[in-house]
Amino acid sequence: MNDRPLLGEPLAMDLLNTRWAAAGERFDLFDAPGGLARWLADNGLSARHPADAAALPPLRHVRDVLTGLVEDPASPAATADLNRVLAHGRVRRVLDGGAPGAVVEFDDPAWGPAWAAADGYLDLLRAPDRIRRCGHPDCVLYFFDTSKNGTRRWCSMAGCGNRAKAARHQARSRSDLRA
Repeated sequence: MNDRPLLGEPLAMDLLNTRWAAAGERFDLFDAPGGLARWLADNGLSARHPADAAALPPLRHVRDVLTGLVEDPASPAATADLNRVLAHGRVRRVLDGGAPGAVVEFDDPAWGPAWAAADGYLDLLRAPDRIRRCGHPDCVLYFFDTSKNGTRRWCSMAGCGNRAKAARHQARSRSDLRA
């Protein structure tokens, strides 16, 4: 399987990016052997959540819900779906050794990773205009824009940004030749 691009995004964005395209071919990390274990490890979740096949349907569902919300943030259906996902868990505040803490509890442990991604999406909504899809027309990746001025357009400058620059350069060169 092709190496997965754009690691290091917030959990919700990283879940969206478990589907990607490269060289005209589509990939889904969760279809690959060990893909779930790899995603859990990449996101620091493997110690709390086993790479159990029961976690895949909730993760795929949340990925689809998040895709719907990123594409249409006002979607009542996607909003209701996300709220149903969030109902599978809760944060219980605790006092631990004299310090405040929190424990996340789930009605079914299989929902743990999916719930964490849905909860992470809520955190990103503090700056909803920074949740973006890559500006390259052939790219299917999403990112959370952390640039200072908030004008990031590409999932990566090294990949999609350079392809867009090269395409513009080639178009200019062709038009110069015709002139």
